[in-house]
Amino acid sequence: MKVAVFGGTGFLGRRIVGRLLDKGFEVLAVSRRARRAAVGSEAKAPDQVKADILDRSSIGPAIAGSNAVVNAVSLYVEHGGLTFERMHVTAAADLASAARQAGVERLVHISGIGADPRSASRYIKARGRGEGAVRNSFPDTIVLRSAVMIGPDDAFLTTLVRLVRLLPVYPLFGQGATRLQPVYVGDVAEAVSRLLADPIHDVSTFEVGGPRILRYRELVREIARTFGVHPILVPMPFAAWSTLALAAEFLPTPPFTRNQIDLMRQDNVTTGGMPGLPELGIEPLDIEQVIPMIEGSGIKTRT
Repeated sequence: MKVAVFGGTGFLGRRIVGRLLDKGFEVLAVSRRARRAAVGSEAKAPDQVKADILDRSSIGPAIAGSNAVVNAVSLYVEHGGLTFERMHVTAAADLASAARQAGVERLVHISGIGADPRSASRYIKARGRGEGAVRNSFPDTIVLRSAVMIGPDDAFLTTLVRLVRLLPVYPLFGQGATRLQPVYVGDVAEAVSRLLADPIHDVSTFEVGGPRILRYRELVREIARTFGVHPILVPMPFAAWSTLALAAEFLPTPPFTRNQIDLMRQDNVTTGGMPGLPELGIEPLDIEQVIPMIEGSGIKTRT
């Protein structure tokens, strides 16, 4: 089977590419800037394909001859004309439509826990609208909703590890009560590979999360315990975070945005009403197994 992975050189995409190669798939790693993905070997590596999901005309040629397509493209921070609506709704629907026209047999669309077209959050709303738009174009789409993904070089856990190891006083989002269910990125990639390897599924939506649900403050404490540091945790009102984010958004590369602050107001856990990693035969890694993977971040613990 030939599989085209859009976002194939990204955080999740390159792990999906690696798992598919391990299972003997022929893999196309599709990205805007075709470059060698850090997976595989000289003897077993993906074909690099240059295409932009935002450019409808480039999608068809990129997936020609593919049996399956994976949309692992994501956007977490809007900038300029690149919005959540443009990426997660319009572009995702364009890919789904092109896949159907090309006779692709299977489409796996990566979404997020809590995706809801009625949400007040622009990100969550776009994720929800995107699922609907994709299914309108490719009715048999398999949607994989993931909790926040963690692993080396991620944008969430790596940042937490760096800050917790450096700061003697650590500001929490609100009271730090938001519930999270972090899932190891490798487990999400394995889920995608199994969905493609086994075509017999009578479920169209999966939710994947880690084995434990933690409050944000509990996650910070777990990181601190792992590295033997003892920061003072200080609650900080969300209103104050939003004000800081507004100012930060004027920077060329803002460290956080108001949208990200809004996301931290909401729990990010599976509903329990949909199949997930256990149903796919995957035993997910616990957060305590993933945190040490971040140790090589190059940030020294304060003394």
